[in-house]
Amino acid sequence: MDYRRLGRTGLKVSVLGYGAGAVGGLMVRGSPAEQERSVARALEAGITYFDTAPAYGNGESERNLGRVLKALGADVVLGTKFRLGGSPRGDLGAAITASLEASLARLGRDSVDLLQLHDPVSLSGQGGYTMRQMLEEAVPALERLRAQGKCRFLGITALGEAEALREVLGAGVLDTAQMPYNLLNPSNLDPLPAGLPGQDFQGLMRHAAAQGVGVIGIRILAAGALSGEAARHPIAMPEVAPIASGESYATDLGNARRLLPLVAEGAVGSLAELAIRFAITPPEMGSALIGTASLEQLEVAIAAAGKGPLPPPVLARIANLWASRR
Repeated sequence: MDYRRLGRTGLKVSVLGYGAGAVGGLMVRGSPAEQERSVARALEAGITYFDTAPAYGNGESERNLGRVLKALGADVVLGTKFRLGGSPRGDLGAAITASLEASLARLGRDSVDLLQLHDPVSLSGQGGYTMRQMLEEAVPALERLRAQGKCRFLGITALGEAEALREVLGAGVLDTAQMPYNLLNPSNLDPLPAGLPGQDFQGLMRHAAAQGVGVIGIRILAAGALSGEAARHPIAMPEVAPIASGESYATDLGNARRLLPLVAEGAVGSLAELAIRFAITPPEMGSALIGTASLEQLEVAIAAAGKGPLPPPVLARIANLWASRR
């Protein structure tokens, strides 16, 4: 397992992180025995960063992950989040504090390493928070929680409007940013094939890294579309809305299958391997999260990460395949 520095935190984290989200579903809907086997295997493989949130299964992910980590006596870097988009805009600090206290109770811990805003950030605040609310209300509340020893580092999920995100990331108050990063967003290709659309997460990632903000990759398999298989595991979410990729899961699946020539040519063993290795290729990427429904899926991810970043000829071939879509 490769380890990278997570921005200004100074933490050395595994390049492959353990996502305990609801999409894969293992830490939400799996059996206790399966959950413990999966986390134990992740630890054995050298995975050190574990990610959860209250929104995953209405707290079930936090409860289950906390139970398993305690049972295994694991010392890991642990991140959770708070999502307040549907809450009244009253005392934002009190709402953040209440959310973290509830998370800590479910996790069975006194503190977490990383606490992150789960809502979008924009100039207007639509669907989440404005840049000013983030900097002037949320950050002071987060700093108070850090001073109390409830969390060590602060972060966001970098969704929303690019202008607002760039300013927030450049303010010097956040330590990490989660970003969707996968093969199905052409803006993640370097260089970007001319004429292709895409939200510029490659540029945002570089901006974050230049400010000392650690980058955590999410949706690296596009919620499973980059497996190339239409069938979903029984405990995975049956329907998933894309984030920063295609207009639908079916669109993502079709675009993923356009990359199958790379498997046929022997460049990689599978589309899943291609996607995982692509996600860990940028040097700015601190840890790329993989969410799984089974131990078998985790083994695929561990093996793929072990093969390291994609070489330049494979990246060039990907860009050519994307360009042929026009």
